[in-house]
Amino acid sequence: MGLPATASVGFVTGATVANFVCLAAARSEVLRQVGWDVEADGLFGAPPVEVLIGADAHATVFSGLKYLGLGAQRVRTVATDDLGRMLAGDFERQLKAAQGPLIAIAQAGQINTGASDPFAAIAPMARDRGAWLHVDGAFGLWAQAAPSRAVQTAGVELADSWATDGHKWLQTPYDCGYAIARDPEAHRRAMAISASYLPPAAGAERDPSAYVPELSRRARGFATWAMIRQYGRAGIAGMVERCCLIAAQMAARIAEEPGVALVCPVALNQLMIRFGADDDDERGDALTLATIGHLQADAVAFIGASQWRGRWVLRCSVSSAATTDAAADETVASVIGAWRKARTNAANSRYPQP
Repeated sequence: MGLPATASVGFVTGATVANFVCLAAARSEVLRQVGWDVEADGLFGAPPVEVLIGADAHATVFSGLKYLGLGAQRVRTVATDDLGRMLAGDFERQLKAAQGPLIAIAQAGQINTGASDPFAAIAPMARDRGAWLHVDGAFGLWAQAAPSRAVQTAGVELADSWATDGHKWLQTPYDCGYAIARDPEAHRRAMAISASYLPPAAGAERDPSAYVPELSRRARGFATWAMIRQYGRAGIAGMVERCCLIAAQMAARIAEEPGVALVCPVALNQLMIRFGADDDDERGDALTLATIGHLQADAVAFIGASQWRGRWVLRCSVSSAATTDAAADETVASVIGAWRKARTNAANSRYPQP
């Protein structure tokens, strides 16, 4: 992924816990810089930690803030563009307005659009301010693995921590995620567990429990190693590229159907479709949800609904190695068939026959 070779990695259950771990390291370090030991003294009486976050951040990041006592609603929200990317100008304004210890949270791969924040612009600002910059990169961070897609995450390596999933593009079992930190000491300080019956690691030996919240867990590192060994660097890059191409092709074909609109260009592997595009917003919502209902009943592919800017859309994420061109064709046909059924049913309901 082109991240610092000296970064530490904790093998966790997924990006939700990875975000929590990285934000714990961030909390530890920004408070240490102002002379506060949060691991020893907790948050009672600690200098308030301010958090900057994009307006279109994923819900799991707010969960991490809640778990850490930083508050899901005690944040400074940075304005975003039409693809959900933070606006660098507003990020700078919020940085200047913030006081005291500061954590900034960016994202690689917005859950609906697939777009990433402008890391090359915001990372130097965060560093100059002394803020810890964390990146929620559940699926989008894998753009780094494909040379043709890495431009979308340019500058992400300048951040201080990164969270991502293995069960998406690396094809590991579902509960595999990675908490990655530039500062291994801050990572260990936030997570390490000590007890008399737990022997310390010898010499340079890595103690895996020093980078995660739990002691009892399965060996996720083995599954990760096995998949990297199987695919290799070129195989992973090819898989990412192929999924992105399939997503773009699916979106273009579905959007050719009358009454269907592609909500935004396909930036990575996410496509977002709106049905009833020629109708008013409320009717479009109803037609979109009805289409998704028919699609799921068809059982060719499971694709769900999401909300974007307050309106319902169909959101599809292509990240499986098993997704072939033929499977994509079947899915497109099922989506179009579901839309036609929803449109026909709505017309018959609106204009009942005698």
